[in-house]
Amino acid sequence: MGAPDLMTPVRLFERYFWGLYPEDVRADLGRARATDANPANNPNILRSLDEVADTFVRLAPGVFEGTDLGLDGSDASVHRLSAALNRPLRDGWASARGPDGASLLAQVVVHGAVYVGRCAVQNHEGVWQVRRPLWESLVRLKSAAGEGDLAVFQWWIKSLSDGEIERGTLADRYRAHVEEPRRRPETLAPIVSTERNVPRLVKVRYDTLYKHMRAHVPELVDLGEHFPTAERFAELGFRHLDFVWLGGTRMLLLHGRGTNGVHLFWLDQAGFAKGAYYPADTDSTYELAVEGESLRVTVEFQGARAEHVMLWWGP
Repeated sequence: MGAPDLMTPVRLFERYFWGLYPEDVRADLGRARATDANPANNPNILRSLDEVADTFVRLAPGVFEGTDLGLDGSDASVHRLSAALNRPLRDGWASARGPDGASLLAQVVVHGAVYVGRCAVQNHEGVWQVRRPLWESLVRLKSAAGEGDLAVFQWWIKSLSDGEIERGTLADRYRAHVEEPRRRPETLAPIVSTERNVPRLVKVRYDTLYKHMRAHVPELVDLGEHFPTAERFAELGFRHLDFVWLGGTRMLLLHGRGTNGVHLFWLDQAGFAKGAYYPADTDSTYELAVEGESLRVTVEFQGARAEHVMLWWGP
């Protein structure tokens, strides 16, 4: 008996979506993805996108087996939606057929992609870049990080692949490419009123970190529900942890060299906000510098110098 097919993003796309594309689009998909399908900015086409998103809201209670995701168009609804995606649902959708004969998986994704795109448009001043078919439409977003086009349909395909299913990566991408770049860090409340030195933590364990924070930053009630668990924290193998204030005192950055690379944890007044990991060669050192609005992390990886630059409030 052969091993089951691995559902990679490419295989999912080819098996459940490729056959839905018009012939001329299949003849040159790259061109279709780069071509504006609404150059005259026809409001009827934009209304069609809203109708697709509204259809997803209506479909959701049935396809998510009665779960109320609260699809109210908010950023939080995208996170609820992402958390609800799991392997049994995906496999059930893949084996079922909708009224038009296409797989239910395809129906969920093509409507869901437009719903998530609309959340970005309505909540973050995004602009639709219409493509044919409509679910390939992009969202153009301007932020402190620059301007970019977001391929939300492709986010969905990746989030349902075997490598990502049940890991909440749809929300991760929405957070990283929509919420964080559009975040207004100046609205963050300071953790402390004035900067104070937080010394290096040399003996790094979960319990010693907790005591260290209580001693030096008692204003932080805890590390937050999304900070790594004690077990996961131990696995990282930190040699030490250093602490840097960012944005005045709006965020506190914890950073250190672990077994396989450099780890960074951003804390705000509510605790853990986000993290980042950069692989680095064994026994190599790294540099971290705050330069205006930017944060630069330099590591040695595979014998070469690698630089990672981001806004101070994180990637």
